[in-house]
Amino acid sequence: MFSAPGAYDRAITVFSPDGRLFQVEYALETVKRGSTVLGIACGEGVVLAAEERPSSKLQDPSFTWKIFEIDTHAGAAISGLSSDARILIDRARLDAQSNRLMYDEPMDIEALSKRIGDIMQLYTQHAGVRPFGVTMIFGGVDKLGPQLLQADPSGACWKYKAVAIGIGSEAVKEILEKEYDADCHLEDAVTLAVKCLSKVAEGGIVAENVRIVTIPTKTKAFTRLSTDEIAGHISRTG
Repeated sequence: MFSAPGAYDRAITVFSPDGRLFQVEYALETVKRGSTVLGIACGEGVVLAAEERPSSKLQDPSFTWKIFEIDTHAGAAISGLSSDARILIDRARLDAQSNRLMYDEPMDIEALSKRIGDIMQLYTQHAGVRPFGVTMIFGGVDKLGPQLLQADPSGACWKYKAVAIGIGSEAVKEILEKEYDADCHLEDAVTLAVKCLSKVAEGGIVAENVRIVTIPTKTKAFTRLSTDEIAGHISRTG
């Protein structure tokens, strides 16, 4: 049985008769309309990639952030409302640094993503608030090796080998399901990420509008690729 939203979408604390929280679904829809972002994990590390296209020619292109450094071993890529993401990124950084101070070791990626997922879940069950309109992909290397997890507006956390969110996610997922190889080299994972973005980029992919971060297993160091390095991978994808 399907019920129209009616009055059930006026408060986050009210379930519809068929068990749906419409405000959460609206938040998920916001993410679907956001920029295409993806993550790939392999034995040699993790890749986070995003298309950061300025909304205006007058906008500073260096200020359209979709990938953030959480700690030296961890990063996050976001799709949806950047303003909502900024609050969660700040909290994730605080939790990561608190973990280092308390335990003298980097925070596990799974623990980090679940901590943020817990906060997002709280905003689905209290009156007077709304869900966060953002989905976050957490990637990094901890004592268990390369890790890739996703937290969405419902607070749900999922672990992936490769994942995509945003407006072009369905097309990207098709490519990843066909071409993903868990045993590939990190460079091959970067090339695959570029190929995925090139398939969904409006008007063609441009190196200046692409941001790619790698976190190698050997160094566990959050590293941003330069525009020239990204251009080289674009040329290899044809």
